[in-house]
Amino acid sequence: MTILFQYTELASYFLSGVRELVRRGHTVHIVRWPVNREAPFQFSFPEGVHIYERREYTTPQLVDLALSIQPDIIITSGWVDKGYLKVCRRFKGGIPTVLSMDNHWHGTARQQVMRLAAPLLLHRYFSHAWVPGAPQKQYALKLGFRSHHIFEGFYCADVDLFSSAAADRCEASPYPRTLVYVGRYVSQKGLDLLFPAFMALQEETPNDWELWCAGTGELFDQRPTHPKIKHLGFLQPHELKETLKGAGVFVLPSRFEPWGVVVHEMAAAGFPMICSSAIGAATRFLQEDKNGFLFQNESIDDLKKALKRMMSLSDDELQAMAHHSHRLGMSYTPKMWAEQAVRPIGH
Repeated sequence: MTILFQYTELASYFLSGVRELVRRGHTVHIVRWPVNREAPFQFSFPEGVHIYERREYTTPQLVDLALSIQPDIIITSGWVDKGYLKVCRRFKGGIPTVLSMDNHWHGTARQQVMRLAAPLLLHRYFSHAWVPGAPQKQYALKLGFRSHHIFEGFYCADVDLFSSAAADRCEASPYPRTLVYVGRYVSQKGLDLLFPAFMALQEETPNDWELWCAGTGELFDQRPTHPKIKHLGFLQPHELKETLKGAGVFVLPSRFEPWGVVVHEMAAAGFPMICSSAIGAATRFLQEDKNGFLFQNESIDDLKKALKRMMSLSDDELQAMAHHSHRLGMSYTPKMWAEQAVRPIGH
């Protein structure tokens, strides 16, 4: 099959699925937006993958490019890029034109308008929808996509990269008393909740736990100085894997996180976890009391309680959570993702 992805900002985990498509003999073409400065991933593209820079093409040129590729399926990120929509419009009815989206259904006025306008604004361009999970499937249904034309699993971690690190927790003795945050230093990630919650616990009941934070962003220069908080900066995936060897529990306090592939990555790596209720991926990779704790979004008190509960667990209890996280993380792989990518061709 020849597959055309019309993408926004590439991420390394996406390429793990693309590599699997190439292994299966498919030809992959990717049009992409520029790399996000706050997540400056360095990409290594597999042989047989064709990359095009979106900014180098006008809309007519983009349509001509797609016509020259003659894809068997087009998979497009969202509905913002009008050039991408023109391409889908040109091909819809002849091949599957797939919308990928990670929005949750909240029933807001704007979403209600979008629901009513979907026949004109979306269904002219897209025949199928590919979403990360259950929260997004609900929205796709509201937009009028038929259930059998909606597929889950659009985001998938590079589980091969992270799963080999699970032994660092599943077999750890003593268990590492280190919390780790991986993500950008921006308001939506909730670090303004995590830092004071952690520091308050250290003051109330001093303990051996540390907090390591990997990432960068507009708030990095405002990071607090504390003897038990380490700020590691942005790490490439292989650097992150090496750093995580000394970490024990993953924490993600996001106040807005449509999915969060990092949750899948950390589950595959065997991390017990603490996540806010706003994180989409927690619906699949966090089971309360079995591999971690969910806290109410925006509640610093609830976050403190979750941190305190985790810090009170024994080595055996933490190891049991690590094993359960690893099993959940391995329940969806790039091989499964590659199967989902071409599945609409049969529908």
